[in-house]
Amino acid sequence: MARLNPWRWAVLAGAGLYFLVPLAASVVFTVDVPGKGVTFDAYTEIVSTDGFGSSLLLSLELAAATIALVLLLTVPALVALRLGAPRLRPLVEVVCALPLVVPPIAFVAGISTVLKWGPEHLSRTPLFQTFVAVQNPDFPFVLVLAYVVMALPFVHRALDAGLRAVDVRTLVEAARSCGASRPQALLRVVLPNLRGALLNASFLTLALVLGEFTVAQLLGFTPFAVWIYSVGGSQAQLSVAVSVLSLLVTWALLLSLAVLGGRSRTPARG
Repeated sequence: MARLNPWRWAVLAGAGLYFLVPLAASVVFTVDVPGKGVTFDAYTEIVSTDGFGSSLLLSLELAAATIALVLLLTVPALVALRLGAPRLRPLVEVVCALPLVVPPIAFVAGISTVLKWGPEHLSRTPLFQTFVAVQNPDFPFVLVLAYVVMALPFVHRALDAGLRAVDVRTLVEAARSCGASRPQALLRVVLPNLRGALLNASFLTLALVLGEFTVAQLLGFTPFAVWIYSVGGSQAQLSVAVSVLSLLVTWALLLSLAVLGGRSRTPARG
């Protein structure tokens, strides 16, 4: 039996306390009401609060669109790098890492400048309607474009790790020798071997979209994170309760992803 390292347990215990103590304090704040004692009214009022359903639905729609678009852009590009242009890999890595070094304030300032410049200079062109459409409050596609850029570093790392674990060239050549076209080889052979990487990339993108605040707030839209902030100005306990539930749902998704990933890596026994 392997010897247990006490320092490892000490680090794990410290990390557990670092995350669990603030969470426990938040839960106590939401259920301990002065004059009423312990009550769960803050949690039962979440669903009936104005704006909860619409903001959550908007965030989920934005997340689904962002996941679909960022995977549609990155998966073929990274597979193409593996197959025919490995020398371009450093350039792609630098481009995908750029959102990490650009402050969100500067990023959203650039987006705002472009959105203001477009209607003023393109009012007599068909592109004017495009600028109007991407800012539709019911589904602000401009947020999807911004989130795709912000998710690139995380999606690239997740997919790159998955591609390193499989021999893409051999899989594609084997599929081509069986009569499959390149799109068929990508869809039926490569993607099934990247299931874990795709799940990781999708989860990271979902977490980013659900928690992103700066870009949406400064552009004037109200997804879930902005709604939590606006509710917190008048109903602090309700805002904290929603944040706790969001954190628990995120942890549940992470655990589910870990279980699915572990099952996909478990070899079959004959």
